[in-house]
Amino acid sequence: MSADRAAARLRELAARHGLTSDQRSQLEALLGIVAGDEHAPTAVREPDRAVDVHIADSLVALDVALVRKALLIADLGAGAGFPGLPLAVALPGSELRLVESNARKCTFLLDAAAALGLANVRVECARAEEWPGGEGAHDLVLARALGAQPVVLEYAAPLLKEGGHLVDWRGQRLPVEESAAEIAAADLGLRLLEIVLTEPFEGARDHRVHVFEKVAPTPARFPRRAGMARKRPLGA
Repeated sequence: MSADRAAARLRELAARHGLTSDQRSQLEALLGIVAGDEHAPTAVREPDRAVDVHIADSLVALDVALVRKALLIADLGAGAGFPGLPLAVALPGSELRLVESNARKCTFLLDAAAALGLANVRVECARAEEWPGGEGAHDLVLARALGAQPVVLEYAAPLLKEGGHLVDWRGQRLPVEESAAEIAAADLGLRLLEIVLTEPFEGARDHRVHVFEKVAPTPARFPRRAGMARKRPLGA
C-alpha cells in the first residue's frame, strides 16, 4: 500500500509540474534510495511520507517562475538532497550545486546523484561561508530548513550575482522575525520580492517560500568567518 500511494502521488506531482515519465521514474528511484539506506541523513525515509515531506515540498519551488529560468543553482545545507535532487531531476538544463559541510552527507549525495544519472549535479563539500569559487556566481540559491532567516540571508547573498534570487522555505513568522530579516536583507543587498503560500500536500499548514532578489552588491565584509552568522545574526 505504501509503494502504491507513493507511485500515485508521483503521478499527481508529475502532472502538476509538467514532468515526463522518465523524470517521474527518477523521483521514484530517489525515494527508493532514501528508503533503502538506513544511514540516509533524514528521519523521513518511508516512501509514502517522503513523497510528500521531501519530493512534493521540494517541487513547490517550480511554482515560482524564476526558478524554472535559473541556470546555475546552489542548494545550501543540502543534507539528504532536498530540494536539490528533485529540482535537478525537474530542471535538466540547470546545474545544481549541492553545498554541504558534513562529509558523510556529501558521500550520500554523491552516491545518490550517480545512481540517478544526474549529470547536472555537483556536490560541494564545504561550508557556505568558506566555499571557494562560489561567490557572485549563482542565478538562484535554495535554502530549506537551514536556520533563522537572517542567517540564511547572510549565507546566500555573497553567492548570488546581482539580479539573482534566493528561495527560502519557511513557516509562519513572528513580527520580530520579519523585522530582523528585513534589516539583514538591507545590509546584504537583498530585498524581499514575494512570499508564496504553498500547499505541497493535503494538510500542510503554514508552508511558504520567501523569494528575495539581490538588488545591490553585497558589502565586502561578507561572508563573515565561519560560525559568525549564527553566533551574531544580523538584525538581532
